Amino acid sequence: MNLSSAPGFDELFDPVFLDRVNTLTLRIAAAQKGGRLADQRTSARGQGSDFADFKPYVAGDDLRAIDWNIYRRLGKAFVRVFEERQDLPVYILLDVSRSMFVESPPRIGPAMRTVLALAAVALGQQDAVSLMTVSDDMGTAMRSVAGKGGIARVAQTLADQVAQGRSALAGAVVKLASMRLRRGLVILVSDFFNDDGLEGVLAGLEALPHRLLLVQMVRASDADPSLLADLDGDVVIEDGERDGAGMTVTPELIARYRAAYRDFTDSLDAFARQRGATLVRMDADGDVLDQLVPVLTAGSVLP
Repeated sequence: MNLSSAPGFDELFDPVFLDRVNTLTLRIAAAQKGGRLADQRTSARGQGSDFADFKPYVAGDDLRAIDWNIYRRLGKAFVRVFEERQDLPVYILLDVSRSMFVESPPRIGPAMRTVLALAAVALGQQDAVSLMTVSDDMGTAMRSVAGKGGIARVAQTLADQVAQGRSALAGAVVKLASMRLRRGLVILVSDFFNDDGLEGVLAGLEALPHRLLLVQMVRASDADPSLLADLDGDVVIEDGERDGAGMTVTPELIARYRAAYRDFTDSLDAFARQRGATLVRMDADGDVLDQLVPVLTAGSVLP
């Protein structure tokens, strides 16, 4: 089976696309303390411009933070405490298994544009972005970068990717969970079709200590294969990862598939609700930013 190539750098690093990305923001309730000063809210108190609370003055506090109006009213010294904003570590996992490179056009194109958009948003607000690839293993394609200048590096890293092995998402997320990374946001961009079923993937995701943004690359024919004009009678099904499987397509087979796919999506929906994760279904045939804008324009997609 012929596999498509990933989009090139010039196709990904599109100024018009990136200008549209500048309207988006990505926020979580509170980033973990211990990072660089940046844009994300944290529970840390110290440097910053956002007033958080008062606390009684103790020796060593900055005298400039004393609220003298309170002192005149109560005769006690209180200091103003400010909320410290820091960076959010963003770990992006992109599925580069061979199934993402089949079809015409392949899902890898919109998947990469989704990754680029989310990375550009994070870099624009001074968050740190790392890019991992997932196939039959997890690899680090790009170590942590920060700052708007890093978006060209993300685009080049994406353009350098090629189709790899089979989809083994479960092992990849288990490996990620074993890494001692600062808690942040994990973004997984995939079709979620895993060799060993969805259950192992969800168990691995549950073990992650990070917030989760799950982006499922879909097509209408995933739910209803009868939309495929050539899926009739005796066919050979190929996904780019295994030898073709011959079968006879019947109405009963289509009905069984539809039911199995509903169970698949229901399981993913239920996990996202229970875990407090954000799940975005991205139509691979639609405009990436048109679909991301409603999710991200409000500024906060995660609890």
